[in-house]
Amino acid sequence: MEKTTWKLGLFLMILSTVSETSNSLVEGLESRLSYDYTKYHPMHEIYRWMEDVERGNPELVSSSVYGRTYEGNNITLLKLGLKNPEVKEKKVIWVDCGIHAREWIAPAFCQWFVKEIVHSYKTNKKLEQMLQNLDVYVTPVINVDGYMFTWKNDSTRLWRKSRSSPPPGSSCYGVDLNRNFNANWGTVGISFDGCANTYCGKSAGSEPEAKAVMGFVGKMVNQTLCFLTIHSAGQLILLPYGHPEISAPNYDELVSVGETAAAEMKKVHGMGYTVGTSPQILYPNSGSSRDWTRLIGIPFSYTFELRDKGEFSHLLPEEQIKPACEEAYAGALSIITHVHDKAFNSATLPNAAVSGLSMVILSTIMCVFLTTGVFV
Repeated sequence: MEKTTWKLGLFLMILSTVSETSNSLVEGLESRLSYDYTKYHPMHEIYRWMEDVERGNPELVSSSVYGRTYEGNNITLLKLGLKNPEVKEKKVIWVDCGIHAREWIAPAFCQWFVKEIVHSYKTNKKLEQMLQNLDVYVTPVINVDGYMFTWKNDSTRLWRKSRSSPPPGSSCYGVDLNRNFNANWGTVGISFDGCANTYCGKSAGSEPEAKAVMGFVGKMVNQTLCFLTIHSAGQLILLPYGHPEISAPNYDELVSVGETAAAEMKKVHGMGYTVGTSPQILYPNSGSSRDWTRLIGIPFSYTFELRDKGEFSHLLPEEQIKPACEEAYAGALSIITHVHDKAFNSATLPNAAVSGLSMVILSTIMCVFLTTGVFV
């Protein structure tokens, strides 16, 4: 009798475990099927979505927490990549969104980008090949604190910066994270006023969010082919550098690849995107992640400024999420395909024209010259 009771108990326990596992899988599937990519999502839903995508596509997707924000929130990325059958060294593509809190279309695009790859790589042989050669790192939201703050109420919706504590003598929170990178930091297009939207922080890399990106990407500089950072608005494809006195060594190629991407984007919904450096088509700036990655030796670095050209700006309606993401995906895929083919369809891997170390030295010299007025 006791032996029968023990067996019955064991059977019920196994049945319960199987039931719980089954329910979990069903819930995960339902969550993925019901996730609406044409809506803006608060941070807790994006975190959940990342978990669901990873759980549902273990052969393609993995996740990593590579930093924490000022308020202690995780900065999490998804890595998309397949096993390389020839055991080649894999190269890296970086895509990040949401460094400016109010630019909600940017995180929406990173989610759309992942969705498109997950849904199409099994039937798209070219994409499958690229994912065997590349690991694509996608951060849906870098500025998690600021993004969460924009969801608080209508009065905070247009918050741009991080949420770090005010500098001495100020009562204003936050730093413009895209002015905090170690790229000619604090020279042009910034403010040292803690209340300004372009406040660049106390020093280059002073903010944990910028420091996390520099730390993670910096370790992969020799493997990284391309860095894409997604913003809004203005319909622009920006290339290095934000400082008007410095040009990228591969400027002509950056322009050519960017213009090809813009042409692909226009084919989707007829929307025009302008290509050039920030001083040429927008305004000078320094301390951007785009400039930092080109300075350390990553050959292709772009900022996408998504829709629109001023009608809605950072308040882009949800009905425009789908078309905006469709055209942006076409542009991003165009650039990624170019850098992949350059790396893997030629005898030699792409040369950054100047090594990462040489670029850092050159940047330092440039900063000294600019500070002392040599170029003035």
